[in-house]
Amino acid sequence: MAGPLEGVRVVELGVWVAGPAAGGILADWGADVVKVEPPTGDPARMFGRMLGIDPQDRHHVSPPFEMDNRGKRSVVLDLVGADGQCRMRELLSDADVFITNIRTGALRRIGLDFEAVTVDNPRLVYGLITGYGTAGPDADRAAYDVAAFWARAGLAHLLTRPGDSPPFQRGGMGDHTAGMTLAAAVCAALVARGRTGAGQLVSTSLYRQGAYTVSFDLNTFLLTGHRIAIGQRESMGNPCMNNYTAGDGRRFWLVGLQGDRHWPALCAAIQRPGWLTDQRYATARSRVANAVELIGELDVIFAGKSLDEWAESFAAHPDLFWSPINSIEDVAADEQFHAAGGIVYVPDDDSSVPMVASPADFSATPWEARCCAPELGEHTGEVLAELAGRGERAT
Repeated sequence: MAGPLEGVRVVELGVWVAGPAAGGILADWGADVVKVEPPTGDPARMFGRMLGIDPQDRHHVSPPFEMDNRGKRSVVLDLVGADGQCRMRELLSDADVFITNIRTGALRRIGLDFEAVTVDNPRLVYGLITGYGTAGPDADRAAYDVAAFWARAGLAHLLTRPGDSPPFQRGGMGDHTAGMTLAAAVCAALVARGRTGAGQLVSTSLYRQGAYTVSFDLNTFLLTGHRIAIGQRESMGNPCMNNYTAGDGRRFWLVGLQGDRHWPALCAAIQRPGWLTDQRYATARSRVANAVELIGELDVIFAGKSLDEWAESFAAHPDLFWSPINSIEDVAADEQFHAAGGIVYVPDDDSSVPMVASPADFSATPWEARCCAPELGEHTGEVLAELAGRGERAT
């Protein structure tokens, strides 16, 4: 099965993660994505070296690059020169979609801004990811997601316990969510084009993506002027919405958001039915007032059994919501992760390699990974020959 975007032609001029992630999702979903790279290649090809990974074969050189660039075709063009710019405009002249996260000032300098390329192709859907947006004093400011998404949009602050230093973001968190947002926006613009016949500019930014990620907090502040407190597990106002450690050192999270519903189930699971009438803990308000004492008692109780034993106890109470706090190794070994389609096996010559699947499925038009990420310039001759063939047919 080719996926829902079979027949859609995409040209990607992306570097590092955000732009290539958007193109990678569209490629997973069946689009023909031509990745245009400079002679030195997308710098993300160096991720493996930066991470200290020993390159055993080409697919181990840069695992993050493989994730975002599987299923694409690579073309090398030198966009500094007139010939490369001309070839790029030819590629875009009959493409359906252009994906880029190059700064807008640089795009204008090489004639690849929205206004320039849509003169020859008004049906083009032009997908742009910026750091901080397309207007304002920082519109052309360089950004990685650690800056625009993590730091400036408030995530790092909201995840910093009082007195601690801010935590480090994991690689590509903002980039991948921004990539998914742009992929969705591109698909919406393709739907609109089917109705109007015209393409359009669709854009998102790492900053906007970060603000949307913390919109629970930000919208509360905008509407009320109040800030939601940064939680500390030792004094969480709702002890049913907290993390704990089992006797074997494994951690888990209780997610009893609705006190009246979830508190009785927790009391039953830990065999403390008396807490339902205990004046210290019987109501949500009393549990807030006595949170430190209650969390201390729960810590002692949970230290009495292994997590597997607690999992059995919890399973007997459907209204007790919880989750183990998994390591990466735990996720990779989790039967449910595999059953939910979290892994895709990407064809690689006569075998396949496991990778993380993009997080959407289609019942009527299922997608399948087609191939691993291309070598630099692997398809330059092939794509330029197709371009010449289309030009001959047009005349």
